[in-house]
Amino acid sequence: MAHVVLCGDSIFDNASYVDGGPDVASQLRARLGPDDRVTLLAVDGSISLQVADQLVQIPNDATHVIVTTGGNDILHNAALLEQKTDSIAGAMAVLMAARAAFVPEHHGAVELAANIDLPVAFCTIYDANMGPLITTALSIFNDAITRHVHSAGLDLIDLRLVCPELGDYANPIEPSAQGGDKIAATLARYIGEVNERSERTQVFI
Repeated sequence: MAHVVLCGDSIFDNASYVDGGPDVASQLRARLGPDDRVTLLAVDGSISLQVADQLVQIPNDATHVIVTTGGNDILHNAALLEQKTDSIAGAMAVLMAARAAFVPEHHGAVELAANIDLPVAFCTIYDANMGPLITTALSIFNDAITRHVHSAGLDLIDLRLVCPELGDYANPIEPSAQGGDKIAATLARYIGEVNERSERTQVFI
């Protein structure tokens, strides 16, 4: 029997964005066995620093922990990303500053999760429905996420490949019921295939 704990932000806590449709947690429950459980600790709007508070609430009988965080950290740097520059080097410097602020906070969440003696997976930030410029900028942050996850030996769920279509989003940044079902399907496959902590990162899409 699996007991899956979902931590993080509105990628999992998306009930208010699906217009009465199923949220990711309920879609995951529908894909698991009748005796399996899903506990939603994720809170819409959470940033990486707040994930620490969620991780200390992991129930004793949990079997898997899945975390999605980072998107809101970047939204807090949105004004920085809109700065005008007169060169590619200047634009890169702006992105480097935003990444430098992001790295320690996300890395701290990964380090804390690495102390949990269970299969733990972190998600990348998906491309969302915000246009190619933002997608390009997000790659710098996703690089940091994948480095953190690989260094800690945790597992990785790459949401960029899970939700590639416009219909996967209820608005520019939140998953729709369609996108949520794709996410739930990938989470269910992870839960079904991973029963114990591995020394090497396993990637799911």
